[in-house]
Amino acid sequence: MEENLNLETNRESDKSPEIPIIPNPYSNKIFLVDKPLDFTSFDIVRIFKKAFNLKKVGHSGTLDPKATGLLILCSDKMTKKINEFIDYDKEYEGVIRIGARTNSFDTESEEIEIKENVNVSDEEIERVRQTFLGETEQMPPMFSALKHKGKPLYKLARAGEVIERQPRKITISDFEIKKVSETELRFKLSCTKGTYIRSIANDFGERLGIGGYLKELRRTRVGKFVIEDFKEEVRGIGYRVLEGENAEMIEAYKSLGKEDIKLNKDFEGTLGDGIDK
Repeated sequence: MEENLNLETNRESDKSPEIPIIPNPYSNKIFLVDKPLDFTSFDIVRIFKKAFNLKKVGHSGTLDPKATGLLILCSDKMTKKINEFIDYDKEYEGVIRIGARTNSFDTESEEIEIKENVNVSDEEIERVRQTFLGETEQMPPMFSALKHKGKPLYKLARAGEVIERQPRKITISDFEIKKVSETELRFKLSCTKGTYIRSIANDFGERLGIGGYLKELRRTRVGKFVIEDFKEEVRGIGYRVLEGENAEMIEAYKSLGKEDIKLNKDFEGTLGDGIDK
C-alpha cells in the first residue's frame, strides 16, 4: 500500500508544469502607429501581425514609403472598423521643394527641370494657396496605390507606362504654407480621404510656374486620433493600443516569454499579407 502511494506521488511530481492559456490581449484592438521613413504600410502590417501573433491585421489608409506618421492598424474582429477610419479627414505637415520637379512628385525619383534662380514672393504663394481651398477635383498621380486591371499604378509608372485616370473630388478645409528658404515651403493642411499630397505639391509648383515636388511628409492626425510620442515599441516602431485595452492582461502577456505562452485557439494566427490573408 505504501509503495503504491509513493508511486502515485512520483507520477504527480513527473508532470510538467501546465503552460498558461490566455487569450491574446492584442487581438480585436486598434493600434496607433508612428510609421517610420522607407517602410511601406504593409511592412508595418506584417511586422505587427508577426510580433503579436495575430490572425488578421489591416491598415486604414496607405502612407507612402517616403512619408512618416500616423498609421492606424486594426487586429482580428476590429478590422471591420477599417472603413470608418478610411472615411475620416486627415492632417499632414511637410515640405514642398520648389524650383524643380520629379516624375513621382516626391523624392522617389530624381530631380528634373531644376531652376537656377527661384524668386517667389509671399503674395504669389498666398495667391496659389487660396486656389486649393474648398472642394476641388484632383487627378490621382501615376505613382499611387490605385489599381488598373489588378496592378498598382506605381508599378506601371516605374515601367514607364501612363494610364488614363479620372479626377476625384477632394476638400481641403485648412491650408497653411510659409516660405522657409528660397526653394522650400513648409505646410500644414487638413483634407478629406483620397487626397494625394504629392499631387498638391506638384500642382503648387506648377501654379507658381517653377515646378515643385513633395520633399517631406508626415501624417499628424486621422479623425480625432493624433500622433504623439508613443512609449511602446516593436522593432523600434512606436505604437499605442486603443479600444478597451486590458493593461493587466497585456503586461502579463509581455512578462511571459513566447516559449511560455499557449494562446487560446481562437486567437492563433500566422504571418501573411493584408487584412484577409
